[in-house]
Amino acid sequence: MSQPEQRRQLVTTIPGPKSQELQEQRGVELATGLGMTMPVFVERAGGGILVDVDGNHIIDFASGIAVTSVGASDPEVVRRVAEQAERFTHTCFLVTEYEGFVDVAAALNRLTPGDHPKKTALFTTGSEAVENAVKIARTATGRPAVVALGHAYHGRTLLTMTMTAKNVPYKEGFGPFAPEVYRVPSPYPYRWPGGPEAAAAQALAALHDTVITQVGASNVAAIIVEPIQGEGGFIVPPPGYLCGVQDFAHEHGIVFIADEIQTGLSRTGDMFACEHEDVVPDLITTAKALGCGMPLSAVTGRAELMDAVPAGGLGGTYAGNPVACAAALGALETIERGNLVERARQIEGAVVPRLEALRAPGSVVGDVRGRGAMLAVEFVKAGTTDPAPEIACAVAAECHREGVLVLVCGTYGNVIRLLPPLVIDFDLLSDGLDVLEAAVKAAS
Repeated sequence: MSQPEQRRQLVTTIPGPKSQELQEQRGVELATGLGMTMPVFVERAGGGILVDVDGNHIIDFASGIAVTSVGASDPEVVRRVAEQAERFTHTCFLVTEYEGFVDVAAALNRLTPGDHPKKTALFTTGSEAVENAVKIARTATGRPAVVALGHAYHGRTLLTMTMTAKNVPYKEGFGPFAPEVYRVPSPYPYRWPGGPEAAAAQALAALHDTVITQVGASNVAAIIVEPIQGEGGFIVPPPGYLCGVQDFAHEHGIVFIADEIQTGLSRTGDMFACEHEDVVPDLITTAKALGCGMPLSAVTGRAELMDAVPAGGLGGTYAGNPVACAAALGALETIERGNLVERARQIEGAVVPRLEALRAPGSVVGDVRGRGAMLAVEFVKAGTTDPAPEIACAVAAECHREGVLVLVCGTYGNVIRLLPPLVIDFDLLSDGLDVLEAAVKAAS
């Protein structure tokens, strides 16, 4: 099937009658706890377009939350998935092996930062990757404690939910939580009490104080950091912070884990976001863009750390499923062959000036931030820095009505994030920005 025409086209209101009918069925059949952003049901997708069941062509500024970075139906991914599914769909790599698992691991060992010996283990979800990174760090160090940041998001399982900062909707009512997880302040430049210039030094001082005096450095297995915080609001750490965390971790024999599940594989204009500051993590987690929609995640790290867990201690029935591995090999080929690192930088160059133009004195746009094709607008009450989640929701709703899918995020629910596919047509990108600009002006 050919990719859909790459232009926005509305043939019904959003949602259309078929989507509304399916939405009613959803209400009967599905658990209420499953969230929903835009009430449309998608029939097909490709490039930067989603086509719903009513025939509306919707501009995709979400990429399935940074998953379909190479597009939702990349030809190389589709070809490899079809070929692998025809051969076999599953054996469980822990029972009988297959080459795709090893090939994906080899690619990640090559692409992740650092020239030290590396090894990889494959899993299914981002949460699984984070949990296994912690397991590896605890085994290698013999220590129990994990340090995470404010505004962090690491997943929805018990341990990763505990490591996640935001209460509603991720934690409310789900306790008690996992033990030995400690939190330190995240340097949020726009909202740092001492101003953005002081954020790195003061946040590092808080990290030092918490680990040394409250937890005990000799008890800490790992410090885990998103190089750009995702669900927390696309918070870009101030220069020097990540390097400072890495240096502190190494000084005290603590494993430094980079959670690159949302930021990794070209999204931020480098293959991995930690490369912007030449940071080399001990362990790095990937998912999302790795499988291009197929469930696949990974932990890649220093060989001596990865080998600390004895045989049988890592794995999962579906971990590194062969069809998902085939999708990953196709996605990685497209990322490298298409130089999507550079493409992400071009998207940043096209989008940021237009977003910055919305940030005038007295505007409801308080901050514009991000890197590559991971960009965000933070909304505030005009003339203040008070979060305005109602404005973010109003802007998103207007974009959705006009056929542009955007996502709301942030600890305060006041940030709209843009995650277009890295292969998006630039005319389509511009059209989507026109809609976003009009929605912001209307909300103002």
